[in-house]
Amino acid sequence: MAATSNKQQLLTQVLTLLKKKYGESESTDDSHTVLEELLYAICREGATKEQTDPAFDRLRKNYFDWNEVRVTSEEELAETLDGLANADDRARRILGILQEIFETTFSFDMESLTKMGMKQAGKQLSRYQGVSDFAVAWVTQRALAGHAIPLDVPTLRVLNRLGVLDETEENLESLRATVEHLIPKAKGPQFNEWISELAQEICVEEDPKCPNCPLLKECPTGQMYKQPEKTAKVKPR
Repeated sequence: MAATSNKQQLLTQVLTLLKKKYGESESTDDSHTVLEELLYAICREGATKEQTDPAFDRLRKNYFDWNEVRVTSEEELAETLDGLANADDRARRILGILQEIFETTFSFDMESLTKMGMKQAGKQLSRYQGVSDFAVAWVTQRALAGHAIPLDVPTLRVLNRLGVLDETEENLESLRATVEHLIPKAKGPQFNEWISELAQEICVEEDPKCPNCPLLKECPTGQMYKQPEKTAKVKPR
């Protein structure tokens, strides 16, 4: 694991290399409400922007309003989210969240969270069943103007392989605090976009494509696996 004093420098270099590889991402949709960012986060966790946007666009366009989504069947909603992994689970979580919000407020307006302090708003969000730490951090970053870095499995995989995080640490809040200390608030959204692309394209779970990784020179894991295993040569007789 990289020494604490080197992590800031490492991530600064990582951001530079990923910008060179992927370029600046298109600006996010500022018209999303707090509820829409929450539901988008459910769709986005473990997926890239390119995978999530088409599914979420269908979710917003195929139904008259969020109440119609709330009363639809899990199977139908999963079909709407086709293209995302674990669509059934995502549909179940979305339906549960909408039902709980409706039973609590008799509406789907969550904008009151923007008037709360960040910690209070985060606690309020985390009380809903199906809302993960990733979703809380996503809403905090994208809708509440707070400094938070959403961490899903692909992001954790990349950061663990880079040596930024301790693989033995299981507390997501602690891991997030580490990354948030190292990544400036202004660069948080772009960091998430680039890391998710890298995790999807190169730093995959099995057989990562380390020789093709723009972070190869910075990554201790990449240095271990960059060379293919050499096959034994048979001496000619």
